[in-house]
Amino acid sequence: MEIDPAVINIRALRKTYARGAEEVHALQGVDLRVEHGEFVAVVGPSGSGKSTLLNLVGCLDTPTAGEYFLDGIATHRLGDRDLAFVRNQKIGFVFQSFNLLPRMNAWQNAALPLAYGGERRAGRRKRAEAALDRVGLSPRRDHRPNELSGGERQRVAIARALVNNPSMVLADEPTGNLDQKTGGEIMRLFEELNREMRVTLVIVTHEPDIAARCRRVVRIVDGLIVEDRSAA
Repeated sequence: MEIDPAVINIRALRKTYARGAEEVHALQGVDLRVEHGEFVAVVGPSGSGKSTLLNLVGCLDTPTAGEYFLDGIATHRLGDRDLAFVRNQKIGFVFQSFNLLPRMNAWQNAALPLAYGGERRAGRRKRAEAALDRVGLSPRRDHRPNELSGGERQRVAIARALVNNPSMVLADEPTGNLDQKTGGEIMRLFEELNREMRVTLVIVTHEPDIAARCRRVVRIVDGLIVEDRSAA
């Protein structure tokens, strides 16, 4: 049996929510394929379905219908426990609000996916510090989030996303809480990770200049992909 080389292979994916007596069709039959090493922006107006798609791709939610294969794993057939395991091992997350734990320092925050996976403390620290070095933050590894700038906090979040060597990194508005200069630095870091380490990146954004820095742009409107093109 041939193994599908795609990181993401989505077929006829649908997601319907109940809102009182009304049904909301957030996704209406989406097909999407993302190969290893791609750098993809997902764009669309508010309420278009891009956040719903991110939640499904990130195994944070399950589809109403359709199929989603992640590295060949049929995630749409998994129960909550198996889905959580796949999410921890295969996906790194970067959020607009950083989502760092305030009582933990930088390396402890970066090591969280390893802790959830049951790795011992010594191994966690070594791998977390290597991930912080990868994003240029080794000198700040013992600092807590309130001692870091916004850009440094986002670098910790990126290190946390990378620490498990995931199949892909999903970033939800990763520059949304940063000024333009710092946001540009974070995008340069993403570009380096994609170019030098072949990290597969999927970024949800409403900012055209951020999307333009990705190699491929997928546009969603009313729960449907209406455009899928290589960025100029």
